[in-house]
Amino acid sequence: MTRRLLLVLAMVSGCLALGPQPAMGQDKPNIVLVFMDNFGWGEPGFNGGGVTRGAPTPRLDRLADQGLRLTNFNVEVQCTPSRSALMTGRYAIRSGNATVPLGEGVYGLVQWEVTMAEMLSQAGYATGMYGKWHLGRTDGRFPTDQGFDEWYGVPNSTDESVYSSTPGFAESGVPETYVMDARKGETPTRVRPYNLDYRPLIDRDLTDRAIDFMRRQAEAGKPFFVYLPYTATHFPTLPHPDFVGRSGNGLWADLLMQIDSYTGELLDAIEEMGVAENTIFVFTADNGPESLDFESTNMTVETAVHGSAGPWRGTLFTGFEGALRVPFVVRWPGRIAAGRSSDEIVHAMDLFPTFATIAGGTVPDDRPIDGQDMTAFLLGQVEKSGREGFIVYMGTEIFGVKWRNWKLHFKEQDAWSGVLRTYTMPRAYNLLTDPQERDNVLFPNTWVPKAALGQLEEHIASLRAHPPIPAGAPDPYEPPN
Repeated sequence: MTRRLLLVLAMVSGCLALGPQPAMGQDKPNIVLVFMDNFGWGEPGFNGGGVTRGAPTPRLDRLADQGLRLTNFNVEVQCTPSRSALMTGRYAIRSGNATVPLGEGVYGLVQWEVTMAEMLSQAGYATGMYGKWHLGRTDGRFPTDQGFDEWYGVPNSTDESVYSSTPGFAESGVPETYVMDARKGETPTRVRPYNLDYRPLIDRDLTDRAIDFMRRQAEAGKPFFVYLPYTATHFPTLPHPDFVGRSGNGLWADLLMQIDSYTGELLDAIEEMGVAENTIFVFTADNGPESLDFESTNMTVETAVHGSAGPWRGTLFTGFEGALRVPFVVRWPGRIAAGRSSDEIVHAMDLFPTFATIAGGTVPDDRPIDGQDMTAFLLGQVEKSGREGFIVYMGTEIFGVKWRNWKLHFKEQDAWSGVLRTYTMPRAYNLLTDPQERDNVLFPNTWVPKAALGQLEEHIASLRAHPPIPAGAPDPYEPPN
């Protein structure tokens, strides 16, 4: 074991099926994917949150009762890599989007990547996106350059809404962030500055536009894909004025009521359109919660953020389960049995090949696809997801490996600004008995690395055979031979 383990650790320091037949014609199901921002596992009532977080979530809880709840649905631990993995079905390290962008240079998905929207568009879907992109902010890198027919939202992250209210920004030379409106084949239009005046209002507009898009496509008889990456619950915590004070328990609880209400509006609209039976509705998030205290004399509201990961340790920008596990519910009436739950491991990058099977789309065969087709699992035809684990990245660093109910950690940090700890031997945690990942039980369980590290060896070999796209690579991009 020691020789093999040392080999794998050296590689880390030096640097992953047949299913049900797809639906045909207008039998292709519509797909609505709600993707919250920094929304922890423990926030909704169906995961033990809701009233314990200050506000009930009846619509989310009913949604969970009507579909399949996954308690072990995983993502990458930062906004940009998580969205890259979702859109491409690949580890974000492969696309050059392993970290959130900090500078003003070119970043995002190169045109060579095939997104979920492109795959579904090629399968005959109308594709609309409403919300935060965070996968490119320059010409050729917007959502409408990557398969979406229309987009309304912001190219980057919601913390930029604070910029214009902070001292020194006006003289910094950093461009102000704008809300954008775009159609495929057109240059996006700047609609308005994304500032603190509009930050509380944007999710209301995203909801309205998503419903309008669905109605237009339903009337036209065309299957639709709606990607709705809300700005909630990303800092700053500013609910819509209609919800301020409604919970009686502070702004965070008010915002939780807003999320629940908007989700209910989407579900009601789908019912009113008469397409509920033929619509897959997914509610999930990009990564675990924030834990941030922010005070500013320029702000008139308290914006302290202390999200809940439920029983799991950690927040975003860590390798702990609190960063990786997020809420997940999928409803497909008549196809996915209601009231089910499962703790089988599923990853956000699995949705790409799964939707491809269901929609009759094509998964690229000229590049590694790390997602696994979960169609049979979601439909209840098999009990196991088929995924044994995955590699845990924090940025470009491999922090660990998840395998079944075990985690191996090579590196750890407790928060995005925390001290990085690197271990000469991995720490091993049993997630069933130690959800807080505090009790290192490598000894006497030295058999765990033998079982878990095979996937890491395969992943590293894959990266060598198919080198990752460099961060900021320009278009046109072609992979090396």
